[in-house]
Amino acid sequence: MKYDKKKAGRRNFLCSTGKALAGLGVIAGGGNLLGQGEAEENMKDSAGKGANSFPTPDYDWTKHRWAYGIDATRCIGCLRCVEACKAENDVIGDAHHFRTWVERYVYLEGDEKVHVDSHADPQNIAASGSEAEYRFDNRYKDAKVSKAFFMPKMCNHCEHPACVQVCPVGATFKTEDGVVLVDRDYCIGCRYCLQACPYGARYFNEELNVADKCTWCYHRITKGLQPACVEVCPTHARIFGDLNDSSSPVSEFIRNNPVQVLKPESGNAPMCFYVGIDKDVS
Repeated sequence: MKYDKKKAGRRNFLCSTGKALAGLGVIAGGGNLLGQGEAEENMKDSAGKGANSFPTPDYDWTKHRWAYGIDATRCIGCLRCVEACKAENDVIGDAHHFRTWVERYVYLEGDEKVHVDSHADPQNIAASGSEAEYRFDNRYKDAKVSKAFFMPKMCNHCEHPACVQVCPVGATFKTEDGVVLVDRDYCIGCRYCLQACPYGARYFNEELNVADKCTWCYHRITKGLQPACVEVCPTHARIFGDLNDSSSPVSEFIRNNPVQVLKPESGNAPMCFYVGIDKDVS
């Protein structure tokens, strides 16, 4: 990637200024201090104005309220979602950078502790033979398993996102249709959002020096398409749709199932709804 001296200088200035303000407690109330949310405001100005509006011609983000559903009882841990996400969104192709991931929860007879691993676990990497290929090993083939399930995870696109509150330059923002995005041109790489997220849903892109995370494939859903992970799921464990449409897949999923959210006590109000998880999932 071509080095942009002007942008790098701006980032260094904003980063040092943002950290100084944070040290003085100025950022406690939320983000939008050093850019006043200029990126978000520019998007709002152009959204919903018909042709050539952001982010897709004729897309009006005031008419949608996106949400995501996951049925953990259907997930088989095939990791096609992870592969599709990386390919669709150009995510770094190792086992440690990801916008969505899958965890395996295993309960063994006589053992009160739940065993949790993901595709980034060293044993799973060794089983795949490469950090660019993702699979779960067969370590429990001879064990007495009393219960096991797979748990897909990603950014929860919260109603009250902590990551937005702590961003000192307004680079992380929530759109009118409920999706939390990161403007790479404004991100200064301070990583405050990584620390604030209670779900560990963000990672740092060292190549671009910016924070990154799931966007629910915003470039796809604004064109009427499904997120890549939803499209490739062979068991329909992932459900996506518009809550403003009572007949959408996610509206029906929430209406017809006893759904839960992760860490409700955080106050973030996640917009990712689960079925088939237990108290050990966090």
